[in-house]
Amino acid sequence: MAKRKNTGQKLWNRAKKIIPSGNMLLSKNPDRFLPNVWPTYYKKAKDCRIWDLDNNEFVDCSLMGIGTNILGYSNSRVDSKVIKALKNGNMSTLNSPEEIALTEKLLKIHPHFDMAKFARSGGEANSIAIRISRAASGKDGVAVCGYHGWHDWYLSSNLQNKNNLNSHLIKNLQTDGVPKVLKNTVFPFEYNDFEELKKIVEKNKVGTIKMEVYRNIEPKNNFLNKVRDLATKKGIVLIFDECTSGFRKTFGGLHKHYKVIPDVAMFGKALGNGYAITAIVGKKEVMEHAQNTFISSTFWTEKIGSVAALATLDVMNELKSWKIIDQIGKDIKKTWKEIAKLKNISIEISGLNALAQFKILSDKSNAYKTLITQEMLKKNILATDTFYVSIDHKKSILNKYYDNLEKIFEKIHQCENGRKVSDFLKTKESIMGLPRLN
Repeated sequence: MAKRKNTGQKLWNRAKKIIPSGNMLLSKNPDRFLPNVWPTYYKKAKDCRIWDLDNNEFVDCSLMGIGTNILGYSNSRVDSKVIKALKNGNMSTLNSPEEIALTEKLLKIHPHFDMAKFARSGGEANSIAIRISRAASGKDGVAVCGYHGWHDWYLSSNLQNKNNLNSHLIKNLQTDGVPKVLKNTVFPFEYNDFEELKKIVEKNKVGTIKMEVYRNIEPKNNFLNKVRDLATKKGIVLIFDECTSGFRKTFGGLHKHYKVIPDVAMFGKALGNGYAITAIVGKKEVMEHAQNTFISSTFWTEKIGSVAALATLDVMNELKSWKIIDQIGKDIKKTWKEIAKLKNISIEISGLNALAQFKILSDKSNAYKTLITQEMLKKNILATDTFYVSIDHKKSILNKYYDNLEKIFEKIHQCENGRKVSDFLKTKESIMGLPRLN
């Protein structure tokens, strides 16, 4: 495809020698997209466009900052508030009053909650929520469903069985460095399998149920209500991890859509539209136990995150952004289905509308995913089998995306009927799971 490595790939080769795993986030590892070709690093991002280090301009029809930018990259209204705050200093010995304003705003959006704490990342927020819940319940046991970060408490599930978390987004998560004494403290259950959860609660001293409201499939058979009722009956703290799902279906948590109220919820990613802020919001009877343990960190007090979140919430509310991205995602799913039918390709579509995903049902599905990324990149489109939607994904952008996807699906159709994928694929397949650097 490319005769020479682009500047991003050259820089990636440098990074692999001096940064363990090459970067700070697995989801941005270029080998998970297009080995030896993916641009990897950016110089500028605006709306739904990204410029790489070689000044190539791309339209992002993939992950939009790994779900952080519902309002598009570098939203002018959010950025202007941040820049104004920066001119007055981001940190001091005194506290930022914006964290009070942000708490009050989140509680107004979620009147069933009473208190909030703030961190900067989703992993931190999940660990804070677990600490508070364990303090409140007096029990160490956690029943868990979904992906909740990198910390010891979560990875300890794989101490029982190294494959315990394989169906919870990322396979083969390693546990080196996780204290062995945490074994048998975290018990995974499958989404929509209420009987499995009930057995876990009956057999173990579970004080917390922690789960995503929705990732790939919708709740069935009154699942969320059954979980809520079980937690209430057993005196278990119910935590909904909405770091990803928040503000994509409603103005606030997805639990508002399903009318199931947890004891604690976390909101991250989109809350600051690209600025680092994550909220842990919950009922007073649980949240007040944060005062009985030590939870504190210097940079949780910087001003940018709170200022960005306040501005983001204002813009979201004014535009009704959740309605816009939900409809765009619905249209994307519908068009995927139409193109696949036209080209006689079997696909499985999943995820919230604003976090849409598809999988080609074939033993060559990963090769096809890589082919899609390769061919889209030729047209200066960043794309895979996942589309995180922003308000800046206008019809003109989507039409170009659809036109190119139809051409790629034609090639996939040929491969499904005897042609070799290698006739089209000019690089190694994208890495599934956890890439390891040599």
